[in-house]
Amino acid sequence: MIRLLWLALLAALAIPAAAAPTHITPRLIAESMTPAAGSRVTLAFAMTPAPQWHGYWKNPGDAGLETRVAWKAPDGLRFGPLQYPVPQPLLIAGLMNYVYERDYAELVALDVPAGLPQGTALPISVTLNWLACNPQTCVPETATLTTTLTIGSGAVTPEDRARFDRWRAELPKPLGATAHFQVADGRFRLGVPLPAGIAIDQPYFFPLTDGAIDYAAPQTVSRDGDRLVIETTAKAGGPQKIDGVLRIGPTLGLELTAVPGAVAAGKPTAQAGGLFATLMAALGGAILGGLLLNVMPCVFPIISLKALSLARSGGTEREARREALAYTAGVVLVCAGLGAALLILRASGVAAGWAFQLQDARVIAVLLLLMLAIGLNLAGLFELPVLAGGDRLANAGGIGGAFWTGALAAFVATPCTGPFMAAALGVAILLPPVAAMAVFVGLGLGMALPFLLLGFIPALRRRLPKPGAWMDVLRHILAVPMFVTALGLAWILGQQAGVDGMTIGLGAALLLAFGLWWSGRRQQAMKTGAWWPTLVALLLAIGIVVMLPLRGTPNMAVAAATPGHEKFDEARLATLRKDGRPIFLYFTADWCLTCKVNEKAAIERSEVARAFADKHVVTMVGDWTRGDPAISRFLAAHGRSGVPFYLYYPSGGGDPRELPQVLTPGLLADLA
Repeated sequence: MIRLLWLALLAALAIPAAAAPTHITPRLIAESMTPAAGSRVTLAFAMTPAPQWHGYWKNPGDAGLETRVAWKAPDGLRFGPLQYPVPQPLLIAGLMNYVYERDYAELVALDVPAGLPQGTALPISVTLNWLACNPQTCVPETATLTTTLTIGSGAVTPEDRARFDRWRAELPKPLGATAHFQVADGRFRLGVPLPAGIAIDQPYFFPLTDGAIDYAAPQTVSRDGDRLVIETTAKAGGPQKIDGVLRIGPTLGLELTAVPGAVAAGKPTAQAGGLFATLMAALGGAILGGLLLNVMPCVFPIISLKALSLARSGGTEREARREALAYTAGVVLVCAGLGAALLILRASGVAAGWAFQLQDARVIAVLLLLMLAIGLNLAGLFELPVLAGGDRLANAGGIGGAFWTGALAAFVATPCTGPFMAAALGVAILLPPVAAMAVFVGLGLGMALPFLLLGFIPALRRRLPKPGAWMDVLRHILAVPMFVTALGLAWILGQQAGVDGMTIGLGAALLLAFGLWWSGRRQQAMKTGAWWPTLVALLLAIGIVVMLPLRGTPNMAVAAATPGHEKFDEARLATLRKDGRPIFLYFTADWCLTCKVNEKAAIERSEVARAFADKHVVTMVGDWTRGDPAISRFLAAHGRSGVPFYLYYPSGGGDPRELPQVLTPGLLADLA
């Protein structure tokens, strides 16, 4: 009621106020006075308030009026809606106003029709109405502004380019993800997906949709991992969808759309239907991705030997099922444990992704030791019952062996990512904790599925080759992919910790190999305490591994061989394309959660770096966190208004290929 009375009073005052001097001075400015036919040119209403006066945002709040325009122009010219910069809140006499107490510009996109001859004049007139206020009074003001454009080359002067770039930088950027809100007990809670690592300054939510919140009520802001939660007083009977702008800096804001959903403990979840569909898609991808992990070189030897040993054991159906369930339990518990650790890290503010532990050079070194030990075991240097014991699978000890073999297989599979898996896990960390854990469990079930089927379907076991001496030959052959995996881990260690770090890791591996060889000799001689040389060597190797840095630094030799990640520059991009270089160009922002997931799950993966280095692919990145005007123009030219945005330019200067918004390491590696 207060707002309706306010608007009626302003409307009544509008006519006599029209002739009064304005307290906000407007100017109509075109970015180019000579736009090309068929092009788009930006117009601006540059508004300059007098001291102590302010203008209003599109949603003025409890009181005020938005700017209104009426155009007069030649037929064929199409004017877009007003684009408002990020406003500021102003509380006066208990009424919340969304205002501008500084110079500001409202932008309009003008589409010029094609086919107009050079030199054609385009006279434009616009009647502008706005409200100017100070803390004591408000005055509705109006002005008629004119300009004449001429069809020409579309040239923009450096001064106008800089001025419009500054104005565009103050427009809110599309968030690129859906927010969720909940109304309960008169409180409004908004959950916005926003990476924990981004710094925000005086966050505030400005709703564009009226009737959602009490504008004058204070807003409280809290963090929950990759979610920003804003709480305030709700209005009764609010809308089912809310548009608005989240301010995260003095002039930096994010456009967002929020839909109903539970925002419990600061963690929003989608509506039941949307959540179920998203969960099912992610769960299906995780199961398929886990299934494909079994053909990875670090996992295939383990699952193969376990399957053959199951066929060789000759146990009962009940025992076979118990073995399969024990193996599955080992796989699922490791995957779930790693997933839970990932969610805890992200909730604490660490921007971690799947296989987060591989960012620690010491974990890479431990995996190197483990792969080497498994390879030497398969090669026959020593015997490890958990992997090699066939007859033990038929008794109670086989249950423990199956469990630990499954746990081992899941752990050594963490460096691997295949089709479906990266996208599914990228979605998982955006889901509520329970749904996310279901995806991680699905990954384990997919990985354990082949052995689970063998345990429960006798016909499949009967199709396995009959046991014989050939199994020892196969076992030795399967040692090769384990050694190859160990070699790959040594390379990754060199990438992370440099040549010195790789040397330390290889030294520890050599020491462990010597201990395993000695234990193998003692096993062959049937000596008691055969394992003590390995235990001593393992302790020494772990002591050496501890010397590695927590986080590695890139290998300088490798870095010198590839241009690395270059900052986006259109001139540099044109030069590279002219030279025929393949280019992977991506645009990101610190506040874009999808961007950060793709970077951790795909772009920054070691296999992608190797593929790009082999093919001399230049990686160019555009950071749109602060609204870089050059990036804004580039995105607009490609029909985009937000990030993420990914392009691949093939070698030879061909047309770019637009990539999907959810990336996988396999997709990027295949580009090269």
